[in-house]
Amino acid sequence: MKYDGKLLARARGELENIRARNRDEMQRRYTEVCVRVPELRSIDAKLRAHMAQLVKLTISRAPDLKEKIDAIKEENLDLQMRRAELLTEAGFGEHYLDEIVSCPLCRDTGLYQNGVCQCLDRLYNRELTKELGTLMRRGDESFEKFDLTLYPTKVDPRTGVPQRETMQSICEVCRQYAEDFSHHSPNLRFQGETGLGKTYLSACIARVVASRGFSVCYDTAASALENYELAKFQRDTEEGEAAALRIRRMESCDLMILDDLGTEMAAPMAQSALYTLVNNRLVNGRPTIISTNLTDDELKRRYTPQIASRILGEFLYLPFVGVDIRRMKRGV
Repeated sequence: MKYDGKLLARARGELENIRARNRDEMQRRYTEVCVRVPELRSIDAKLRAHMAQLVKLTISRAPDLKEKIDAIKEENLDLQMRRAELLTEAGFGEHYLDEIVSCPLCRDTGLYQNGVCQCLDRLYNRELTKELGTLMRRGDESFEKFDLTLYPTKVDPRTGVPQRETMQSICEVCRQYAEDFSHHSPNLRFQGETGLGKTYLSACIARVVASRGFSVCYDTAASALENYELAKFQRDTEEGEAAALRIRRMESCDLMILDDLGTEMAAPMAQSALYTLVNNRLVNGRPTIISTNLTDDELKRRYTPQIASRILGEFLYLPFVGVDIRRMKRGV
């Protein structure tokens, strides 16, 4: 994976914050224990003194070096046993003052097996999502708050299934998708009329997937595709360079959520941009979620056969049903 230097620096900064919080907690625990077990400070002072003695002995190369080192080691063992006893007797547990690390693999260094540790990678993806997940900053959407009572219980004539039951199934599919998300997850197509919860459930998925350490781009089709035009026609400007960077991030992020497909300008440039984005992600096996108010026939009429075939053939179809929730809440 190729990392953006600015985002990686921010991720490393957050890792340092984690280390600092762990150090603060270790100091808090040590102070707490020493108040109740004053003897602990003297034991730790002796252990530190022994470490200094070992260094001096090793450098001195004294003839009785082995005997002296063995004696210090034996006394250290006695001190460590006494230390563990004191902690246990005080109700803390013998490991209460052990070093605190958030990642057992790299011990919060960010490096593991000559590469970036998965903990730093998750922090990097979180920073990347902050840059890309523009629609995730607008609310606190969650699966728990998805209100099924807003959907009618009447049977949908097209499926023979009650609409509320259909939406309950879709909500569970989305929840499971988010909780089990991986680089092998399928593409999803949310399809249905306006105001049926497509954007809401997209945001729910985005939040859960992002919280699990994956990078998520969540944007409207109009906003996302505009970057391709900016990158092409303003390539030597700061705005054009920023758009090109965003395109690279959209095409390479773990999950791309393209909301409100069909609301963008119906222009050849937008068609080309959509094909590039969707096709690149399909070729590289990166999951994408598309939501649209358009029907299958409308998708075929609006987009080129190459785009329509990919959207209709490569994305798992989830039909959103019911009545416009926004209008219902407004009493219209």
